[in-house]
Amino acid sequence: MELSNFWPAFGLTLFAGLATGIGSLIGFASKEFNSKFLSGALGFSAGVMIYVSFVEILAEAKDLLTIVYGIRKGSWITVAAFFVGIAAVAVIDRLVPSFQNPHEMHTAAKFEAMDEREKQKLMRMGLFSALAIAIHNFPEGLATFMSALSDPALGISIAVAVAIHNIPEGLAVSVPIYYATGDRKKALILSFLSGLSEPVGALMGYFILRPIFNDTTLGLVFAAVAGLMVYISLDELLPTAREYGEHHVAISGVIAGMAVMAVSLLLFI
Repeated sequence: MELSNFWPAFGLTLFAGLATGIGSLIGFASKEFNSKFLSGALGFSAGVMIYVSFVEILAEAKDLLTIVYGIRKGSWITVAAFFVGIAAVAVIDRLVPSFQNPHEMHTAAKFEAMDEREKQKLMRMGLFSALAIAIHNFPEGLATFMSALSDPALGISIAVAVAIHNIPEGLAVSVPIYYATGDRKKALILSFLSGLSEPVGALMGYFILRPIFNDTTLGLVFAAVAGLMVYISLDELLPTAREYGEHHVAISGVIAGMAVMAVSLLLFI
């Protein structure tokens, strides 16, 4: 791992996190939201994350851990760390009530029909959504940062995938706050702030793990990150992609994401 890549890796993580604000800008700039485009983009992001998790990150984790523990024991530890990553993000997801879950979006017509009391509840939902997104994005920031720190080319691909994933989350924060207050500036600021947990997660993870950077630590982190990304793709990205577009649009996005990721990895061999 090249520690000299710190600032480029942090920059990529910051970009991915602030994509929540990009989601707000898109929502404010467009009167009609293109659901099929969102479906394809989310599918693309899922394809990138699933492919890179199994083909690159998990393989790298196994290589590192088998060097230390041997093929048999290292392989078992890799698989265990992979499912620990899945379990960790699943627990985080379950701690967020469905009403406040940032991935459960609503229509503008429903917002506009609400009275003042309902708008107060809507504002509360938007604030809790921002908090929920911050919780979700924290481990994603560590995943993006660690990958970019180890391999900048890989980090770029993951940062783009995570950024696409964060765009609808930004909409989930800004839309209810905007319809509750009528204040686009407040909605935009809170949307940007909700994404800052990604670079915060990256920095905390870096300073906590830096004293013990070795093959074992990196292997465990990479395996857990692979599990985290697979869970996010299967539990959040793909269901949302199918909800906002046709089934074939979402799957086409997945395949395109895998193909682009495969080609990008081959180019750097």
